Amino acid sequence: MTTLRPPPLTLFDKYSGHEPQILYTTTVTVTGGNAEHGRASGVARSDDGQFTAALRLPKALGGPGGGTNPEQLFAAGYAACFHGALNLLAARSAVPISGSAVDVTVDFGRDPMDGLFVLSAHTRVHLPGVDRTVAEELVRKTERFCPYTKMARQGIVNVVALVVPGEASES
Repeated sequence: MTTLRPPPLTLFDKYSGHEPQILYTTTVTVTGGNAEHGRASGVARSDDGQFTAALRLPKALGGPGGGTNPEQLFAAGYAACFHGALNLLAARSAVPISGSAVDVTVDFGRDPMDGLFVLSAHTRVHLPGVDRTVAEELVRKTERFCPYTKMARQGIVNVVALVVPGEASES
């Protein structure tokens, strides 16, 4: 097994430019399934083949369960990103956080503003054995550093486009 190494410290360097500097790109495609119920089903696969998940409507929404759903995938990505950023910042500050954990709960609900749907996220950080003042400072720094937290707070650039066979697509 390959030993994991931290990302380069240059990630801490402030970037200044007119456009975002892309450091990594991935694509996940969902195919198949039964979309009559208006919720995810089918199979999600990453472009590098490292991720595959069967998607199913959760029992709480009247589905069969037996697979994952978009809210779980979002919670997993958010928790993984926050936990990774937390560990990176803790290491940089020489704060040992053995046994740390990040729980992200994602709620799928009705939006009182437009009557449609809305997501909310609740992040809980566990830092056993770390002084409360140090832990609080580390969590606040991680909130500013983690791109998922930034996205949840400020929004995200999102371009939606129809792909028509035979037409050139723009990236």
